[in-house]
Amino acid sequence: MPNFALSMEGKALHTVHFETLGCKLNFSETATIGKLLAERGIVAVRDGETPDVCVVNTCSVTALADRKCRQHIRNVVKRYPHSLVVVTGCYAQLKSEDIAAIPGVDIVLGSEQKLDIAQYVEQWLTDHKPFVAVTRTPDIRRFSPSCECGDRTRYWLKVQDGCDYYCSYCTIPMARGRSRSGTIESLLSQARQVAASGGREIVITGVNIGDFGKNTGERFIDLLQALDRVEGIERYRISSIEPDLLTDEMIGFVAQSRAFMPHFHIPLQCGNDEVLRLMRRHYDRALFAEKVSCCRELMPDCFIGVDVMVGSRGETDEYFEDSYRFIESLPLQHLHVFPYSERPGTLALRIPVVVSQQAKQERAERMIALSDRKQREFIARYVGTTRPVLMEQPHGNAPMHGFTDNYIRVNVTPDDAIVNQVVKVKLLAINDDLTVEAQVV
Repeated sequence: MPNFALSMEGKALHTVHFETLGCKLNFSETATIGKLLAERGIVAVRDGETPDVCVVNTCSVTALADRKCRQHIRNVVKRYPHSLVVVTGCYAQLKSEDIAAIPGVDIVLGSEQKLDIAQYVEQWLTDHKPFVAVTRTPDIRRFSPSCECGDRTRYWLKVQDGCDYYCSYCTIPMARGRSRSGTIESLLSQARQVAASGGREIVITGVNIGDFGKNTGERFIDLLQALDRVEGIERYRISSIEPDLLTDEMIGFVAQSRAFMPHFHIPLQCGNDEVLRLMRRHYDRALFAEKVSCCRELMPDCFIGVDVMVGSRGETDEYFEDSYRFIESLPLQHLHVFPYSERPGTLALRIPVVVSQQAKQERAERMIALSDRKQREFIARYVGTTRPVLMEQPHGNAPMHGFTDNYIRVNVTPDDAIVNQVVKVKLLAINDDLTVEAQVV
């Protein structure tokens, strides 16, 4: 492909600066954008240099995320007033005109245009006029593949995008569009490319990955089984899967598979059935408990992480206490806790019971403390034992680290010879931040 034309300063575009907010899927897609731009001669800017292009990949999962996005965009414009500024992602999809009105923003791209940034930059270079390119959310149909590692050791393989669930509190279907997937064969091809490049671990990601195959007539379990047969990939992790879409067949397969790790992340949101009904979730807590029990029975060492929202509309003090007790009773290892945030256009705004900010904060603090206790108790079971760890590329002066098969983060003495290698380590002691000091054996 040819390099880009000239910038407004009369110099060729060579460097790009990225700022990514939000989920792992966003980070994967940013890495793909970086790769596509690099193919056209635009590479990541070095420290101290001024980038020719700035790309801000936004999130809109909460009102706080929206505020952070606006702050990041304004900071980028202020720091790099002569750079071409491109804003994309979920916030750009939902609030494109608001972003376009920020002085200094040149291009605003919606979710479907995100991975076509290179072409839109070329278009901008013909007339240097700011523009917005956003497909109406109901019309988003294209699946844009992404499989990148960025500056990490693990790869993220995007297998699915969009969501058809329309939970009452969530804007993601409005930002990402309807559920759609890649084909199993196309995803296998990407996994084989990862193996050929030396990649050892792939995280399977998407917006609602258990919904895989709606547009292709394929099943998620078939994808898992096919990926497990790809030679050269030693580890897979399933990033997040809804409890009603996590079948017993999937759990059983992971338990006996060659390369899938004993690690699940299962969104719960609330442990009270009435609140789950108000959220328009697709399960009750009895089903959730069954899934956790099945995972634990087939994989006693399994690490189970859970999303928990506190302070949603309708969550009375009584309902919160009921939710807390239910979550406390389950053999979970980590809670990703976040307070409910009002989102324009969502059905939750019709629910009359509103929780105060102070109550949200107090509930979040209690859940986070519960999470820390559960995670510490889980890790303590493995101190003194030996487990396999994929060692990550060290960053700066930070300790060299990696994750055990069951997702315990360990620190070891730096050794370039074991980067991107699965090695046996002995877990020695738990740190205050819930990492573990370990020794290669």
